[in-house]
Amino acid sequence: MATKTLRRTAAFRALFRALTAGSRGGPSLGKRIAALPRMIAATARGEYDGGLRLALMTAATAYVLSPVDVLPELTLLIFGLADDAVMATWLAGAVLAETERFLEWEARRDSVIPGRVVR
Repeated sequence: MATKTLRRTAAFRALFRALTAGSRGGPSLGKRIAALPRMIAATARGEYDGGLRLALMTAATAYVLSPVDVLPELTLLIFGLADDAVMATWLAGAVLAETERFLEWEARRDSVIPGRVVR
């Protein structure tokens, strides 16, 4: 019993470290989540080109959270949940990829000095 508890604790610690450290040296999950409002605002202002990707992520979120999709889960059981699982997996990957892309864009943008070229 104690061995099982130790394994479970180690697994949760590893998961926590993976989420907070970021994958492959990338930004941590906290930095990615904190970047979401800035990414949405930059897209709304037309500064960042993530409009279509944000629209797709919003549609996927609405699909997963939609109460209209509850009926197939009740009648089809596993098959009814599979479409939600696929959509949630795609959504998680899309959010991770897009926030990383946004943070890279933000870093590049901050290193540029505004002005014009003088010849």
